[in-house]
Amino acid sequence: MPRLPFNRPALVAGAVLCGTISGCSVGPDYRRPTTVAAPAAYKEPSPPGGVKVAWKPAQPGDAAVRGTWWEVFGDAPLDALEQRIAVSNETLKAATSQYLVAREQIRVARAGYFPTASVSPAVSRTHESHNQPNVVPGLTKLNYTTLSLQGQVMWEPDLWGQVRRTVEQARANAEASAADLAGVALSVHAELASDYFAVRGLDEQRRLLENTLTSDRTYLDLTQARFKGGVATEVDVAQAETQFLSVKAQLIDIGVARAAFEHAIASLIGAPASTFSLPPSPLVGTPPAIPAGVPSELLERRPDVAGAERRAAAANAQIGVATAAYYPSFTLSAAGGVESTALGTLFEVPSILWSFGASAFETIFDGGRRHALTEQARAAYEVQVASYRQTVLDAFREVEDNLASLSILSEEADAQAAAVDAARRSLALSVTRYKGGVTTYLEVLTAQTIQLTNERAQADIATRRFASSVQLVKALGGGWDTSQLPGF
Repeated sequence: MPRLPFNRPALVAGAVLCGTISGCSVGPDYRRPTTVAAPAAYKEPSPPGGVKVAWKPAQPGDAAVRGTWWEVFGDAPLDALEQRIAVSNETLKAATSQYLVAREQIRVARAGYFPTASVSPAVSRTHESHNQPNVVPGLTKLNYTTLSLQGQVMWEPDLWGQVRRTVEQARANAEASAADLAGVALSVHAELASDYFAVRGLDEQRRLLENTLTSDRTYLDLTQARFKGGVATEVDVAQAETQFLSVKAQLIDIGVARAAFEHAIASLIGAPASTFSLPPSPLVGTPPAIPAGVPSELLERRPDVAGAERRAAAANAQIGVATAAYYPSFTLSAAGGVESTALGTLFEVPSILWSFGASAFETIFDGGRRHALTEQARAAYEVQVASYRQTVLDAFREVEDNLASLSILSEEADAQAAAVDAARRSLALSVTRYKGGVTTYLEVLTAQTIQLTNERAQADIATRRFASSVQLVKALGGGWDTSQLPGF
């Protein structure tokens, strides 16, 4: 990055040359920082299976696609909840207001291009001293009224580009804020989807526990009948009753986690937790296949990456603002108006007054303040560049994490499904053996416990697969791309 020359003759010569060509912008022009080279493909494989659903980044202006990535899951209640976020989520409202603040800052910066004009009407009543010099008694007027109406215009030409760099900085900050807004929207929508599928996963576990509880009730009744008939022991009855009550306790405990997720969803859609409820609906099916695309596309599809890059641009512009302080400033001014002691003569030609002028200002010594501010701006730029590069690395990592998660969970789901089938066969054989008097109820109890454990593990894997699908969509940018950044 070029450094400012501190040689005074070179500085003056540069100022004259720059002023001659009607203004220039000092400081380095922005170039997007380089990052790690994007690989040709992701390391982790895309998950096999799943229902193929058309999912693609949004096209500019295509609001229906841009904001509704969750529709790939084909869940109408989820779609309805996600739509409520746009109008009711307070976090999103705050991010929107923050973006509007940044956008208006551009107008504040652009105002520096134009002159400022002011008007100052005034009226005063004056009484002069009788004892002042040059007072002629009876002739000098000691009491009089002064009326004036004056206007002034001042303009500081942007010869060194300080205003242009300030506008450039404000524009980049506004674009970063727009990317932040998109990132917040993506995060809250993804959080809602994750919480929603967590609730549905708990509903699936509740269904399993309710079915198991019904079976355990049947086994308990059978064991009690066999005990009365002298076939079973009192120990068998106690074991069956313990199993029944244990499953009942697990069923009740599901309500704790479900209530917490339900309350989280209420907060996301801007509803009091006490007024919101989500009807039970077990999780079914498998998550859709999400095309990851190629890594090189990721830099354009992540709002956080775009925001970090725009902040680097804003920091670069600040170097130009700091550099401009080394050069002299010029101010052109003009004033005019009318002044009289009587209203009747206020707008006559003799009452007219005016002035024109120009001034220059150059700091010749400031104890190193300008140098320190310039170096501070350069260091702040390097901070933003490092942050941008780390954001890119994090983006690649998050995609790889979720691709790996989905791929591994898909294989685990297949293995777990086989384990559930084996556990169910084992329980059926144990029940048959118990009814035939070949074994004790302990064998049935063990088989019941193994089956329930495997079924709940299967439900947990299904929930994690949906959650990872949501996180993969989020890691890929949710259909957003940099073409949606507003132009200013």
